[in-house]
Amino acid sequence: MQAISTTTLLLILAGIFSSCASYPPLEVVDHVDLDRYLGKWYEIVSVPVSQQEGCSCTTAEYSLLEEGVIRVVNTCKKDGELDQAEGKAYIVPNSGNAKLKVQFFWPFRGDYWIIELDKDYQYAVVGVPSRKHFWILSRTPEMTEQRLELLIDRVIAKGFDTTNIQRTVHDCTQVQ
Repeated sequence: MQAISTTTLLLILAGIFSSCASYPPLEVVDHVDLDRYLGKWYEIVSVPVSQQEGCSCTTAEYSLLEEGVIRVVNTCKKDGELDQAEGKAYIVPNSGNAKLKVQFFWPFRGDYWIIELDKDYQYAVVGVPSRKHFWILSRTPEMTEQRLELLIDRVIAKGFDTTNIQRTVHDCTQVQ
């Protein structure tokens, strides 16, 4: 019996572990009508990025800057104060407007993929290909529990971990 070299064994183990942690490519919606998507969205639940820690009353507002570029204004209430971040989202070519690269700090850009979208543009689910973060958005600050549970089930089916999911509080009368 021939011995396996340490290098070969490490390559085999790396292949096994990387395939266990990988998912099929994250599917996005076929097409996003930007005119209908633009405007204000309320965050309902998320597995947020670190910059969102301690936020409530979180909204995102999108407006067209120029062909292929969207102005992004994220707002939340943090420590009793209004916290706002402004950036740009660049549409990924040939994505049906469903994949964007968002930039708040040059030169860094992050993925913003629209993976679920209501036919009437009343709710959307946005995620990242690594499946570390996602956001369920609505045109209103509230969503029915039935719809929310359905969307969370779909997110889980796509391979997202919901262990750290957070519901966004929208008791914001003094802020917005």
